[in-house]
Amino acid sequence: MGRPLLIRNARLADGRLASLIAEDGAIRDIGAELTPPEGAIVEDAAGHLLLPGFVEAHVHLDKTLMGLPFIPHIPGGSVAERIAAEKTLRRGLTIGVEERGGRLIEQLVAYGTVALRSHVDIDSEVGLKGLEAVLALRERYRDLIDIETVAFPQSGILRDPGTAGMLDAAMAAGADLVGGLDPAGIDGDVAGHLGIVFGLAEKHGKGIDIHLHDGGALGAFELRQIALRTLAAGLEGRVVVSHAFCLGELGHADFAATAGLLAKAEIAIMTTAPGPVPMPPVKRLMAAGVRVISGSDNIRDAWSPFGNGDLLERAGIVCDRQDFRDDADLELAFSLVTDAPSRVIGRGPAVVAVGAPADFVLVAASSVAETVAKRPTERTVFKRGRKVAAAGELIGWSDG
Repeated sequence: MGRPLLIRNARLADGRLASLIAEDGAIRDIGAELTPPEGAIVEDAAGHLLLPGFVEAHVHLDKTLMGLPFIPHIPGGSVAERIAAEKTLRRGLTIGVEERGGRLIEQLVAYGTVALRSHVDIDSEVGLKGLEAVLALRERYRDLIDIETVAFPQSGILRDPGTAGMLDAAMAAGADLVGGLDPAGIDGDVAGHLGIVFGLAEKHGKGIDIHLHDGGALGAFELRQIALRTLAAGLEGRVVVSHAFCLGELGHADFAATAGLLAKAEIAIMTTAPGPVPMPPVKRLMAAGVRVISGSDNIRDAWSPFGNGDLLERAGIVCDRQDFRDDADLELAFSLVTDAPSRVIGRGPAVVAVGAPADFVLVAASSVAETVAKRPTERTVFKRGRKVAAAGELIGWSDG
C-alpha cells in the first residue's frame, strides 16, 4: 500500500487543528501531536480544512465529449427526441469512450472525487462496447478512484428489441447494477419494463438505479410501483431512482403516500438540482425518512454543454434550487455529495475518522459551510492515503 502518511496542522470539521496518520489505505490515528511512523511521508496542511473525499452518485462516462472540440448542443423537445439526437451525434465521434471517459475521470479526481457511479448505455446499436470501455477505465484508474457501473437502457427496453438480452449479458460481463428508464414515458408499459429490470436484478443478485423523468401523478404511480417491487424482491436499500422530477409536483396527500413507500423500501432519490424542471424537495423527503443524494449527470455531452464534475459546485446548485442559506443547510448539501452517496453505493460512511478509508481532501476553507459557499479551487486530494492531485492536476500518476 506504499509508505505511511502523516498530515500535520489540518483543521477538522469541528474547528480543531490536528494531525492524522494514514497507513495501509485507512486512517490509523487522529490527534493533536502524533509521531510519524518510520518512513512516513509528512504533509503540512497549513491549517486547511480536512474533509472526506467527494462521491459522484450519477455520471455518464461513456457520453462525455471531453477531448473533442466544442460541439454545439442539439436541442430536443422530449426525452425520446434527445435520445435520437445523441445517437446521431455518437455515430460521428472520432474519439472513443476510453479517451473521453479517461479525461473526465482525471478532471473528477482533480476536483476531489474519490468514487463514482457511472451509467453506461446498453442498446441494440452500441451493444456492450460502452460497458467494456468503462470497465477498462475502472481497471486503468483503480488507484485513483472507485468506479461502479450501471447497465443503462437509454433507448428503452421494450421499444428497442434485444435490449433485455443485452442487459442480461451486461450483468454477466461485470456491470454492478441494472438500470431502467421511464417505464411509461419511453416503453409505455410500466409492469413490463419493471418486470425485466427487477427480474435481472434478482437473477444476478444486483441492485437497481432507474432514470425516471415522467412527471406528476404518472411519475408518482411509477415510484410507488418501484417501491412495491423493491419490497417484494427484498431489495430494500439497494434501489435508487434518479431524477424523480414528479416529487416536486405532488400535492400533500400524494407526496406523503409516495414518500412513505419510498422510505419503507429504503429507496434513495438522486437529484442533480436541475434548472427548468421540478426538483425533489430535499428536506421534505429526508423528514419522511427518504435518503437523498446528488450527482452531476451530464458533463459536456449531447444532453448538455455544461457541467465540469466539481461536486462542490453541484452542492452549491442544490443550495440555490432549495434556498439553502444557513450553515446547517450548506452542511446538508455537502453531505449529499459525500456521506449520503457513499452509504448509498455501499462504501459506508464518508468521514474523517479512525478506521475510515484514507480518501480525503484538503481545502482552503475554515468550515464545511464556507467550503460550499466559497468552493475553493485550492484542493489537495488523497486516495488510500496517497496524494493523487493538487492545484487541479494529477500528481505522480501514470496508466503505464
